[in-house]
Parts: sequence; C-alpha cells; structure tokens
Amino acid sequence: MMAVMDGTLLLLDVDGVLNPVRRSSPRFRRFECVVEGEGFRLLLDPRQGAKLTALRRETGATLAWATTWGERANEEIGPRIGLPPLPVVPINGDPPRPPGVNFKTWHVAEYVRGRPFVWFDDDLGPADLRFLREHPGVGEFLVVTVDPRHGLGDDHLEAARRWLTGRGGATPGDSGEVTGEQGAYSQGFPRKPG
Repeated sequence: MMAVMDGTLLLLDVDGVLNPVRRSSPRFRRFECVVEGEGFRLLLDPRQGAKLTALRRETGATLAWATTWGERANEEIGPRIGLPPLPVVPINGDPPRPPGVNFKTWHVAEYVRGRPFVWFDDDLGPADLRFLREHPGVGEFLVVTVDPRHGLGDDHLEAARRWLTGRGGATPGDSGEVTGEQGAYSQGFPRKPG
C-alpha cells in the first residue's frame, strides 16, 4: 500500500474505543490501575497495539492520543496493548464552544493545524463534525465513530486505511457518512472560501 507522507495523524481515544464499556469478546483482558488515587478497571485487547502499528506503518500516519487520559495513556494504556509512547493532544480546560460540541473537539481542531487526520472516538456527533468542517485550522479528516459497547474493531481500522490511502480523489467542500457494523464514518474537508 502507498504510504501517506504529509503529517497525517491517527488520533486515538481510550474510553469507549480501546477500553469498551463491556467485555464484548474474550479477546479483551481485564486490567486495573490507580491514577491520582482513583482506581480504574480497564478492558483492553492486547492485539490492538500491533494492529494500530501496522496501520501506521502502512500509511505513514502518526499515532497520537486524543483522550482525557493525556500522558497517562502512555503509562497505563500503551504498554498494555503494545504501543510505544505517543504524542498527546493537550486537553486542558473546558474552552468555550457551540452547544453540542464535545470539549475534546476544540482541542483536536487546535492541535491538527491543517494536517489531515483520522479520529477514532465514541462520543462525537453532528455538532462536532460541523465544528471541525468550519474550523479554519482543520483540513481533511475522517471521524470513525466507535460503538463504546464493542470498542475498536477491524472494520474501523479498514475504514481508516481506505481513507488514508485513497484521499487523493476527495473534492474540497464534500463530506459524507457511511454507516458500518459498529459505527459511522464521517469525512470532512475544509469549507470553500467565500
């Protein structure tokens, strides 16, 4: 497959994506961790790191955390699924934003600085997509909505792979959504000036 060499990002949420809300398959293992004195139970698939690394290698995109776990994802999540330390989208504070827009969306829009990105998340809706499409610092993107009951699956990774290796035919201003077995895939492009 052709590698993407333009600073493209693969953004990962943790809860609901890598850590589903229920054990939907025996491939998930239970882990416990303590962060800032609070105990957390995790359900993680140790094979996810290899799959995400393969996607990164095949496409040339950079993996980064886009989660409220912040740097703790590098300490508690990455090692358990076989990922090295990754860059982290800084998610600090609760910036002003339009109604219905997830607080992480503003931080992601500021972080990407025009770079194309795929974002695996379980908690984004139409207002988030609209915000990303209209934000001046956001270029092409694909939001892969993951069902938090099941977590990240092979179909999500394949949707990202197809988009990353086939972006060349996209027309600025277009957008679309395709529903998959375990989520929706929404792509966006910057608005045309004027």
